[in-house]
Parts: sequence; C-alpha cells; structure tokens
Amino acid sequence: MTIRQTTLAAAFALAAIGPAHAEGLKPLHGQVINLGDVSGVAYYTVERDGFRVVATLAKQDEDAVPVRVVAVLAPDQSLTLSIPHEARTPADAVEIIRRADTVLVQKAAGAITAATVTN
Repeated sequence: MTIRQTTLAAAFALAAIGPAHAEGLKPLHGQVINLGDVSGVAYYTVERDGFRVVATLAKQDEDAVPVRVVAVLAPDQSLTLSIPHEARTPADAVEIIRRADTVLVQKAAGAITAATVTN
C-alpha cells in the first residue's frame, strides 16, 4: 500500500467514525470534503491556543500526493480551502468556520474566481 493510499484510507476511516451533525463537527470526528477532483477529510482537536483544524486533501488520481493543511482557529475565525478553475468560473470551495465552541464545515458562498484576483 502506498503512502497516499494509507493516508486516504486513514482519513476516510476517521470520517466514518464520526459523521458531522447539523449542529457542527465534534472534536476528532471527521468530515468528508469534496472539491471536484480533490477530496479528503477534515477534523479538529481542542488545544490551549484554539481549535486545531487538520484537513488532508488529494486529487483523485492514483499518483497524487496528499496535502495537509493545519490551522489553529480562535472564535469567529475561518479557513477556506478552494480549487481554482478557468477564469470567470467560480472555484470549488469549502469553508471551515469556528463559531464560539462549534466548528462548521460548509460550502463557501461567493468563492473567489481567478478573474477577480488583482494586484
């Protein structure tokens, strides 16, 4: 089994342990993320400095290398994960939001398109 297969198997096993509920994600319970050709899982742990959110994503390709994103969220902070597309086409995006002691994983509203990014 390759590292990618092991990582994705562990991520999906973690997601199966605790699906997200309407009131939000629970600590150490995974939420599956689907961004078109890229998918993975996100979970969080409660740390002294905030909620440590970990998202592991990989392209649905046998040779793809997974990417892990880690962020510590304080109340009212969020993290957006997105996959860009052609100009003037909205990105596939998901937002991980901390509201007080709740973590929500939802499709991002108004994802940034390549055409709106300027210098």
